Amino acid sequence: MTGRYVARLLDLAFLSPALVEDIVAGRQPVGAAVAVDRHQCVSCSQHGERGGNGVRWPLRRIAVLLVLCSHMARRFDSRQAALATTCGIHVIQDGLYATIYVLLPVITPIFGLTYVQVGALRAAFSSAMTLLQIPSGFLSERFGERILLVGGLVVAGLGYLLLASSAGIAMLVLGLFMAGAGAAFQHALSSSLITALFPSEGRRAALGAYNASGDVGKLAFAALFSATISAGMVWYHTIAGLGLLAVVSALAVAFALRRLDVGGPPAPSGDSGRTEAKLGWGIRSRGGFSALTSIVFLDLAVQSGFLTFVAFLMSEKAVPTGLAAFAVVLTLGGGVLGKLGCGFLAERLGPMRALQVVQALTALGIVAVLVSPPPVTFFILPLLGVVLQGSSTITYGSVSDLVHRERQSRGFAFIYSVSSAAGITGPIIFGLVSDTLGLTAAMAAMAGAAILCLPLSMVLRAHTR
Repeated sequence: MTGRYVARLLDLAFLSPALVEDIVAGRQPVGAAVAVDRHQCVSCSQHGERGGNGVRWPLRRIAVLLVLCSHMARRFDSRQAALATTCGIHVIQDGLYATIYVLLPVITPIFGLTYVQVGALRAAFSSAMTLLQIPSGFLSERFGERILLVGGLVVAGLGYLLLASSAGIAMLVLGLFMAGAGAAFQHALSSSLITALFPSEGRRAALGAYNASGDVGKLAFAALFSATISAGMVWYHTIAGLGLLAVVSALAVAFALRRLDVGGPPAPSGDSGRTEAKLGWGIRSRGGFSALTSIVFLDLAVQSGFLTFVAFLMSEKAVPTGLAAFAVVLTLGGGVLGKLGCGFLAERLGPMRALQVVQALTALGIVAVLVSPPPVTFFILPLLGVVLQGSSTITYGSVSDLVHRERQSRGFAFIYSVSSAAGITGPIIFGLVSDTLGLTAAMAAMAGAAILCLPLSMVLRAHTR
C-alpha cells in the first residue's frame, strides 16, 4: 500500500492546479485526473511549459504536492500512515548515520586526517546522539513528539550542509556533532509514537517494520554515496544533497503528522505537577525493567561484537580480505529481514517465548559459524543475521509493558541509550578477550552472553503481562 501511495504522489506532483482543485473538491477521481494530465502532456514539448514562468513553477508544484498529501492522507488508515511516516524518518536518519562510514575514508586524504582525528569525527556524531537521547524523551513529554522529530531532521540536515561546506577539521566536527544531535531526536520518539498508536495488537510487528526501515536506509544511503563517488561526483555535492533531502523531508513530515493529528503536545492537566511527582520515571516494575535493561545490553553487545570481529574470523579461516568483509554485508542483510520478521514472531509466539527462541538460535548460530568451513559459514551468516539483529525488535517492544503510558518517551530514550553504550563497549570487551585468549574464545563468549539472556527473559516474563 505504501509503495503505491508514494508512486501515485510522484505522478500527482506535476498535476495542474485546476486538476488538483477538481480532486480535492471531489469532482475528479485521482486516477482520471492523472490520465487527463498525461494526455495533455502529449501536446507539450516540455513539461515545464504548463506551469508558468520563473520560480513560481517549482513552488507551485511543491504546494500541489503538499495539498495532495493532505487530501490522500485522509484515505488511508491514520495508524498505517503515521507508521509509514516514522519509517521514512528512520530511513533518512539512519541513512545519514551510515553514510559516515563511507565518507570518512574519502575525506581522510583530502583533509590529511590522522586515525585519531578520524576517531574524533566518529565520536562527535555518536557522543551527540548518546548525550541527547534521554533529554529528547523528557522534552517530548512537554512538547510532543512531532515538533522534535521535525526539528531532528532539520538539525541533521543542516549538520550535513555544514559538513559539505567544511574547510577544516573544526567544521567537520561541528557538522557531524549537529548531525548526531539531530539523530538523537528520532529512535525514542518514533518508538513512543508507534506504541501509542499500536498499544496492544500489532505493536511489535509495527516496531519491527520501523526497525527494519532503518537498516534499509543504512544500506541505501551508503550505496548511494559510494555510487556517486565511483561515478566521479565530488563528495561534498552528495553530502549537500543528502542534507537538503533531510530538510525538505522535515517539511513533509511536519505536514503529514499535523494532518494525521499525531505526536502533538500532550493535553494540559490541572494536576500535572502532582502527576509528575507521582509518576516519576513511570516504571511499573523495577525488577522487570532491570532485567530488560540487562537483556538489551547483552544483546547489543553481542551484535556489535560479532559484526566487528566476524570479518577477522573469516580471515583466520584463510578467506581473502575482500570476501571476508562481505561476511558483514551478509549478516546485515539477514538483519533487515530479522528486524521485520521477529516482530511478527513475537505476535505469534508471545514476546518472551520468541525472545528465548531467538537468543538460543543466536548462540547456536555463532557456534556454527565458528566451527564451519568457509562455504558453509557464508550460507549460515544471513540466517544468523536474522536472529542476531531481529532480537532488538522483541526487546524494544517490551518497554511499553513496563513503563507508564505517559512516560514511554523517556523509557525508550533510556533503553536506546543503553543500547548505544553496549554498541560502544561490546567490541572493546570482546576485543580484550580476543587479545588475551584468542578470537575463538571471544566468539564463544558472545554465544555465552546470548545464552545469559535466557534466564533474564524468565525474570522479565514474570513482570510483564
